[in-house]
Amino acid sequence: MTLDELNQASADAARQAFFDCCASERWSKAMTDSRPFPSIEIAIERSRALWNSVTDADRLEAFAAHPLIGDVELLRERYAQSGDRATAEQGQVLAATDDVIRTLAEENVRYQKRHGFIFIVFASGKSAEQMLALLQARIDRSTEDEMMTAADEQQKITELRLRSLLSNSP
Repeated sequence: MTLDELNQASADAARQAFFDCCASERWSKAMTDSRPFPSIEIAIERSRALWNSVTDADRLEAFAAHPLIGDVELLRERYAQSGDRATAEQGQVLAATDDVIRTLAEENVRYQKRHGFIFIVFASGKSAEQMLALLQARIDRSTEDEMMTAADEQQKITELRLRSLLSNSP
């Protein structure tokens, strides 16, 4: 999709494209209502501003759309039709040993019980071992701190997805 195509898309089509980048209804509607964007960079700046203005409930909605890091079967199901995205975002997890994947999944469950949402990390370029170390370093932090860190990580993921969505733009 090009930026021009996104700018000219119906509101429903644009909202769905944005929702696929960040599964917050409020954020995706606000991005849709902010069109047209003169450049990808302006769209990303707007994305950041809107993400910083959403509520914790909106953030939790977006977090809930992510698979648990380490849940390889769910990753395969969710990204069956967009395998490139799964590889780009969590490909190194898919290549990790069973022990590391199992530990990631177990620790993510423990994290979720502690904080009320799954561990969110910008996984692109990180090994499974690196993500496990990050999860273990963050698990005992306050939930308030984790909400802010997870929101920052979600914004990085959203930016990657927006750039990928608009990769056909000049």
